[in-house]
Amino acid sequence: MEPVLLVILVVLSAVGAVIGIDLVSKLGISANTSVVGALVAMLIGRIPLGFLRRMRSVHRQNLAQSAISAATFASANALLTSVAVPYVFGRTDLVWPMLAGAFIGLVVDAWVLYRAFGSRLLPADAAWPPGTAAAETIKAGDRGGRRALILAGGTAVGLAGTLFSLPLSAAGVAFLGNVWALMMFGIGLMLRQYGPDLFHTDLGAGYIPHGVMVGAGIVALGQAVHLLLSRRDRKYTAAGADRKRTAAAAEAPSTAPVEQADPSTAYTVDERALRLSLIRGYALFTGGAVILAVLGGLIGEMSPLGIVGWVLFAAFAALVHELIVGLAAMQSGWFPSFAVTLIFLILGLAIGIPSVPLALLVGYVSATGPAFADMGYDLKAGWLLRREHRPWDPFEREGRRQQFLAALIGFAVALAVVALAWRSYFGQGLIPPVAKVYADTIKSGLSDPDAVRTMLLWAIPGAAIQLIGGTRRQMGVMLATGLLILTPQACWLVLGALVVRVGYRKLRGPAADEELNLVGAGLIAGSSLGDSAQILKT
Repeated sequence: MEPVLLVILVVLSAVGAVIGIDLVSKLGISANTSVVGALVAMLIGRIPLGFLRRMRSVHRQNLAQSAISAATFASANALLTSVAVPYVFGRTDLVWPMLAGAFIGLVVDAWVLYRAFGSRLLPADAAWPPGTAAAETIKAGDRGGRRALILAGGTAVGLAGTLFSLPLSAAGVAFLGNVWALMMFGIGLMLRQYGPDLFHTDLGAGYIPHGVMVGAGIVALGQAVHLLLSRRDRKYTAAGADRKRTAAAAEAPSTAPVEQADPSTAYTVDERALRLSLIRGYALFTGGAVILAVLGGLIGEMSPLGIVGWVLFAAFAALVHELIVGLAAMQSGWFPSFAVTLIFLILGLAIGIPSVPLALLVGYVSATGPAFADMGYDLKAGWLLRREHRPWDPFEREGRRQQFLAALIGFAVALAVVALAWRSYFGQGLIPPVAKVYADTIKSGLSDPDAVRTMLLWAIPGAAIQLIGGTRRQMGVMLATGLLILTPQACWLVLGALVVRVGYRKLRGPAADEELNLVGAGLIAGSSLGDSAQILKT
């Protein structure tokens, strides 16, 4: 990696990490800073110095947005939140072991997505809305013209929406994602907001959304396993596509046109490679859990059989957590990390895991998921920026490798920032709110004896809806995600944008897709800038 680019990535990562821990500890929110990184890289490229002009490359800008977003989510959602759990629990001696375990989980989390991206389970041509927003921002800055004007208009509207507390990113997502998945997401948001008026009960209370997520998650895992065991290829790989086109060209008469398929839409990860990636991911999560158990002193607190069970359960929970969070993020741009972690916390209480081991388990599990989703966003952005290059397949694979290296730089900087800052933040009482919920839940235990029964009951409709929607739509997971989020008026923005999308496409035809993608990307980019700017208020 070029020295100048490395310095820029380190500086941007430091900025992203500080933004991340500040927002999550003071406001309880996290911001997607990838657009910020892209814009800064564009500005650096305009500086009239020869060694900085290289930053005008859209691919270097892609690495910049990958590094800063990785650092932001790593510092806030993975590292600081994880180490806050044992701190709030009263075990400050476990902060450093927890930081080590969380960092291992973070890196494994991103590695699994890096290896699985482009498969039938996590296809590159799925929505991944924030990634699309980042890519469109970079392309608009590079090409200008009408695309830039549309994107800039959407960005201005999205940024203005944050000033009036309107979640316009929800409307932006509805212009980009799967219509069926987002319809269920909007219905979930509506039921959560208007449940007290319609049904005289708060559907967000009493573990109802968690139950729907449990059912949908179990079916989603079953669908993933079925996909992994399947031998059929619904799409050929990119290399296979090249071979087939070459053979077709050789066999066809010289005057006959050969249809040129887009190689970028082919799967780059087949079922065998996907299976190996997930199996190795589970093995790595198991190794990380072993290290955490040793550093956390669990050897002296649990029986040998109990430690083995704890390690295997922690690795399983980490893998399942990242998959469910990743599938939700792929379709909607939201990831229900808190809710899925809370489900495993409740399961841990139900099976009788002692409080200290459970606190470490929750911290370990919560460190996975966000980086998985963010890496998917970043690789989606890179895929959009690289898909017109020919030959595509080797260029795409090398681009993904460079992005993964950029993310590792972001993770390393985030680790350093959290290691230096946690004492200062926690000493001022600036602790991520979700960490307090985890710790308080562990301390109080299962105060609601019907919690498990409620989740099992509501798991039935969640499972049924997920089964009907199938792997591509993830309707059950998206319904549960909507039920877990209480954001006023977001339901109307999602459902209204879907109506506009369907109507505008009927009016304009296929040309509507590109225009709506730009508008949606602009709304998300503007909302992201507004969220990041909130650090100025703290």
